[in-house]
Amino acid sequence: MSALAALRTLDPDAYFAALFVPADKREAFAALAAFHAELARIPHLVSEPLPGEIRLQWWRDVISGERAGEAASHPVAAPLLSAINSHRLPRAAFDRMADARIFDLYHDPMPDIAALETYLGETHAALIQCQAMVLDANAASGAADSSGHGGMACGIAAMISALPFHTRRGLCFIPADMLAALGATRDALAAGDTAARLRTVQAVAALGRDHARRFAEADRRIPASLRPAFLPLAAARLVLRQAAKAGAAAFEKPVIASPLGIRFAMAKMALTGS
Repeated sequence: MSALAALRTLDPDAYFAALFVPADKREAFAALAAFHAELARIPHLVSEPLPGEIRLQWWRDVISGERAGEAASHPVAAPLLSAINSHRLPRAAFDRMADARIFDLYHDPMPDIAALETYLGETHAALIQCQAMVLDANAASGAADSSGHGGMACGIAAMISALPFHTRRGLCFIPADMLAALGATRDALAAGDTAARLRTVQAVAALGRDHARRFAEADRRIPASLRPAFLPLAAARLVLRQAAKAGAAAFEKPVIASPLGIRFAMAKMALTGS
């Protein structure tokens, strides 16, 4: 199985974005997105932190080259290592992606907005930047700021979509300083306080839209060669808009854009850049 085929199952939206990548770079591009999806789904596959940590350690071992035999037959690990080697991608970035995902397994609070942005920078933003390096290594060096804001918007949208799952598992990615400023608490959100949930969703969505806006201010400087790496932002914008309308209900029912709407938004962004 190719990484592109694996991605089609793991993340259909990322798979659609990969179809806009030149054929000779598509497998490497898809391998990075599939790796990101594999890490993101670990909390959904385990009921306790330890098995999740073991899975994350397996990926760190793969990246370091310690599981070459196992990686060679893995549909995501093998093309991931090929992409890292062929495109001279920084292995440390993939290690940090795995390290950051440890937070997903525990009930620790997200202390502040800066910590959230660090987490999203090492996951969603790092994915975009590494995919940009696959697409056009020379141009990617000038797209770090755009990758940062685009990754923040995508990560916040994903966080909003996952609110029902996080609530069921007792997880909270919403920064403590944001909750304090809103007059809300983690316990109030867990208990179903409608007013607290409404204020929180609106504030988190506003933060995501702010990063999307800051990306938009810089996207004219992004060359067309890098555009496929930023296509997930089209889907994120839809979720962020819907979240503002969903309000407190976002804690009970996932805010997810329609597949057709996502495809249309991505295709439009691929063709026009906006």
